[in-house]
Amino acid sequence: MIAIFDYGSGNLRSALRAFESTGQQVVVTSDIQTLKSAQGLVIPGVGAFSACVTSLLKFKAGEIIQYRVDKQLPIFGICVGMQILFSDSQEGAPADKKAGIGIWPNQVVKLSNPILPHMGWNTVSAGSNSVLFNGLDQEQFYFVHSYAVVESAGKIASWSDYDQKFLAAVEDGTVVATQFHPEKSGRAGLKLISNWVASL
Repeated sequence: MIAIFDYGSGNLRSALRAFESTGQQVVVTSDIQTLKSAQGLVIPGVGAFSACVTSLLKFKAGEIIQYRVDKQLPIFGICVGMQILFSDSQEGAPADKKAGIGIWPNQVVKLSNPILPHMGWNTVSAGSNSVLFNGLDQEQFYFVHSYAVVESAGKIASWSDYDQKFLAAVEDGTVVATQFHPEKSGRAGLKLISNWVASL
């Protein structure tokens, strides 16, 4: 079973449909035990970094994620659901800032392109030996964001470019994440989700 973390943020309906396309049982839930024990956990995210972190912590996300990391149970973060796995973000006023979960130490920074958000289709250069991008190198995926990580993280880093190179995806053992929305990325996005599910 795949659990999609319902913490009040994210494209839950489109994510549910996309992951159900793999033939797996998929639930949208905020139940802690289900989120801990599911075969795969999906962390969606839409909106501001600090708001997402605040909402996640209300549902004991730090405890859930750390439990799954310790037990080597798969996690898939999407968009802001990827960003919150890093240490912190430049986004937001200083008084509102929250620390991320800190799976990776990097900071999420504002993109340098003057036209923000980065919205629409962009090509991803898959990292060497990527499981997520098996058969998908140099495919286009759908992005909506103004902030990103610009240094490498995890064991396998995949990249995109929007006036500067930024991290489009991370694969780090059982924890993977994408800055783009695979559930909104058509055939390529569904193939990437299928690749992840096949690895569970």
